[in-house]
Amino acid sequence: MIGLEISHVSYSYGSSKALDDVSFSVKAGRFCALLGPNGAGKSTLFALLTRLLVTGEGRISVAGFDIARDPRAALARIGVVFQQPTLDLDMTVRRNLNYFAGLHGLSGRPAAAAIEAALTQLGMAERADERVRALNGGHRRRMEIARALIHGPEILLLDEPTVGLDAASRQAITDHVHLLAESGLAVLWATHLVDEIRPDDQAVVLHRGKILSNGSADGLPGGQGLAKAFLTMTGEKREVPA
Repeated sequence: MIGLEISHVSYSYGSSKALDDVSFSVKAGRFCALLGPNGAGKSTLFALLTRLLVTGEGRISVAGFDIARDPRAALARIGVVFQQPTLDLDMTVRRNLNYFAGLHGLSGRPAAAAIEAALTQLGMAERADERVRALNGGHRRRMEIARALIHGPEILLLDEPTVGLDAASRQAITDHVHLLAESGLAVLWATHLVDEIRPDDQAVVLHRGKILSNGSADGLPGGQGLAKAFLTMTGEKREVPA
């Protein structure tokens, strides 16, 4: 089943085209990496997927719902982890999640059950009564992912979720989200780091607003491996992890 479908989407800021005829889909149970250097258009696409921006051209479908025609139904099926943290540092993990559950109309036992399940999925149950300020960066990110799961979404969007984390925390977060995909979620993970992508993941390479490649990460053009293929396609000169 198709979880997320993006068809011929374009978007411009004035005369500058941020996205140019972008099309790809992500199936339920699939981890899709949206791979591109800074300025590729990843954040613009996420803004369109979450209705922070409105699509100028093309169509976005979430779990079968057109985001332009039925935005309430489409957005209800999305869980989002933005690049910038949005947590109340002085509240406990549980109180943060309770507040978010309330925004989705959940309260009482249903909210408590959803929060417990999400924290357990992310290995955060034992941290539920700690203040967020006391958590390290990796645990704060896990909590944000748990928060994105409370309302039972079908699609999970993560925009550069490991920025600023150490290598061990990045690996732990990546592993947790791969497990979520294996449980049936459609996952769209925006990144510029190739070491966060597994060989059998779907990899969509975005550069200067255009899709350069879409397929299995171990099958990118050129037979060079993901890191070298990414460098070749985008012309990036910086070092990319192997």
